[in-house]
Amino acid sequence: MLSLQLIRQNPDLVRDSLVKRGEAAALDEIIGLDEERRRLIQEVESLRARRKQASKEIGQMKDKPEELRSEMRDIGEQIKSLDYEISHNEEELNDLLLRLPNLVHPTVPVGVDESGNVVVRSWGEARRFDYAPLPHWDIGTNLGIIDFERGVKISGSRFYVLRGLGAKLQRALIAFMLDLHISEHGYTEVYPPFVVKQECMLGSGNLPKFADNLYHDAEDDLWLVPTAEVPVTNLHRDEILEPGTLPFYYVAYTACFRRESMSAGKDTRGIKRGHQFDKVEIYKFVEPDSSDEELERMVGHAEEVCQKLGLPYRVLQLCSGDLGFASTKSYDIEMWAPGCGEWLEVSSCSNCSDFQARRANIRYRPQLGEKPRFVHTLNGSGLALPRVLISVLENYQQPDGTVAIPEALRPFMGVEAIK
Repeated sequence: MLSLQLIRQNPDLVRDSLVKRGEAAALDEIIGLDEERRRLIQEVESLRARRKQASKEIGQMKDKPEELRSEMRDIGEQIKSLDYEISHNEEELNDLLLRLPNLVHPTVPVGVDESGNVVVRSWGEARRFDYAPLPHWDIGTNLGIIDFERGVKISGSRFYVLRGLGAKLQRALIAFMLDLHISEHGYTEVYPPFVVKQECMLGSGNLPKFADNLYHDAEDDLWLVPTAEVPVTNLHRDEILEPGTLPFYYVAYTACFRRESMSAGKDTRGIKRGHQFDKVEIYKFVEPDSSDEELERMVGHAEEVCQKLGLPYRVLQLCSGDLGFASTKSYDIEMWAPGCGEWLEVSSCSNCSDFQARRANIRYRPQLGEKPRFVHTLNGSGLALPRVLISVLENYQQPDGTVAIPEALRPFMGVEAIK
């Protein structure tokens, strides 16, 4: 959430950021509501001051004049009416503020959509095949490790079942990534709930804007997490962190649930895009001055997963028109999938500055006795499944139909190939 003070003092900065994003947020309406709210508050304060003065005058009189008592009643009614107006105004203003995206970082390239993203580096060379490489849906079906029919039978379209060594490969990837981030990158593992309260969705920036893409249990008002970013953001909601405790690095595995209503008709074949998927999330709470540097380090942590798996990838800096709602600056990591013949996004690492911290009220004290400041939050996939699994199957497929297991995963798999 952007602060009202920022909007008042730098409306052109906010307006320019919205133009870069291609957003049509109601900035002028926000400014108008804020001005009206302040006018109403000033009017109420004047009335309360008059009521206090009149009350003092009445208290000093032996005879209570009806005219003064009538004025007191009128003032009370006016204050009641204005308080209602202020409350209604604040509800409308807060709703609009919650729909306003984060500012675009000055170093972000300006672009309309994903076509404006910039490849900043790449790693590894695409494997050359002596035959036409198979896509993962054929590999998985031939080896009996992906069952599409039974997934649809159980849950409907965009669901599947992993079987045997396919399920074990998924589990091995999760364990490998968690261990790497914990032992080599300094993250602390957390295992959060997969359902959260509404205020957690508001704090992370998923509500109200993305309500249509979320799964909601209306009876208990609980929401299935679309990513571990949501519960981890809220670990320190409504807290003031003590001096010297930052940064906090967290890593979490969760299943993720998304209705994918925004991608109807896309990627309907295979397991690239589903309503349920697994992801290892890396997350940071840091002091504002270090967040840009921490973003670069986070991207490096995600890249190391790709490198240890021996999978070719590229890093893209997202342009302004492709930035996520809460992000001020983001990088995507894409792995090459030779069977599909495309680059698959396996990670998106973002600096959200103080945007989520304001929504979730997460602050820290720089020094003892100093005024609390909002922290900066960063999140990234470290990495996301099943796209990593797709890349493993398609890059490590063999001419005889088997799939070799990457060296880094063999201690977790106990086998060298899926046959």
